[in-house]
Amino acid sequence: MEKTAAPLPARRVTPLRNAPFRRFVTASLISATGSAMAPLALAYSVIEQGGGAGALGVVLATNSVPTTVFLLVGGVLADRVSRSRLLFLGNLLAAAAQGALAVTVATGHATTTSIAVCGFLSGTALAFTVPATQGAVAQIVPAEQLQQANALLRLPSNAVKVLGPAVGGVVVAFSGPAWALAWDALTFAVAAFLLLGLRLNAPVTAGSALGDLRKGWAGFWSRTWLWTYTASGTVLVAAWLAGFQLLGPVVAAERYAGARDWGLVAGAFSAGLLAGAVVCLRWRPYRLMVVAVAAGAPLAAPLLVMGWGLPLPWLLLAALLAGIGLDVAIVTWTTAFQQHVPQGELGRMSAFNSVGERLAIPLGYLLTALATGVWEDRTVLVACAGLIVAATVLNLCVRDLYRVNATRD
Repeated sequence: MEKTAAPLPARRVTPLRNAPFRRFVTASLISATGSAMAPLALAYSVIEQGGGAGALGVVLATNSVPTTVFLLVGGVLADRVSRSRLLFLGNLLAAAAQGALAVTVATGHATTTSIAVCGFLSGTALAFTVPATQGAVAQIVPAEQLQQANALLRLPSNAVKVLGPAVGGVVVAFSGPAWALAWDALTFAVAAFLLLGLRLNAPVTAGSALGDLRKGWAGFWSRTWLWTYTASGTVLVAAWLAGFQLLGPVVAAERYAGARDWGLVAGAFSAGLLAGAVVCLRWRPYRLMVVAVAAGAPLAAPLLVMGWGLPLPWLLLAALLAGIGLDVAIVTWTTAFQQHVPQGELGRMSAFNSVGERLAIPLGYLLTALATGVWEDRTVLVACAGLIVAATVLNLCVRDLYRVNATRD
């Protein structure tokens, strides 16, 4: 009797075979190379024109506030117009703002006011591109390939985060901040035209913009898994930023070897982000939201290590694990969001979620400033770690979380 050969296993189709997705990844990578240098260049632009911490604070505020204020507008537009056109216009506005800033810095005409105005325009542009991005990816890539696509998007951007600041430091040191800002403007412009070529259809909507916003809020509130994740995420982000970004360098100066050791910690965290993206390329969990929530818990580890005064090797290991957990959380959360929110609502749902996370930034810094006036820094670090663990555990108790699972091939 003739034997029948066993069928060969089907090869998993990668999103990189999708030409529009390759265009999207390329645009993201190019833009990331400029964005990684921009913060350092911006800071030294303020310093070179005689500004101090107060002036830099004003500039950073004018960059972040419009993003939060206009996010809901950007979310509504992302569900009403072509997302590729919205991404094009947002990146073009950012290119114009950074280009104008580069010219004023190069010619010696930069002032705190002019830098703040350019920062305001860049922040406004971000408010319109953030809600459109997730919806654009979901339009380009089939649902079963979304996790791999999100990991592929994170991988090069994480690599740039490791190398970008160092390269930016060299550019600023030898050529001045204007050249780094000009490069940032150029990358935004190139990304804008690449994204316009996607030619994505506009979601089908009806009714007024205000009515869409009300419907969006009703849809957001009706999804328990979504608003509870946003609420717990606001607490988690506030505690993480307060503990790691604000108190971390202070404790490093007191307990460790200052800037040198803190640079190693930051590098370990960035390496963890890279490793987390690699993990998500290979591992495809079924319970996406459960993994997204649980993977945020390791963020408490470096805060506990610093709070307890453990040696540097323990802190490096904790920072590495925190980076891995954070990237796994981001990729699985983004995938769950894209797979379980309808195309016509992705922009508004993303905006509501992003507003919560962005409000966590000033909230975390303010509460930390108040707490450090009462407790020691190490006590505040342990408290921040406790908030992260508590937010994670409480969110894992939400039953609706366990029905938001992966779409399989």
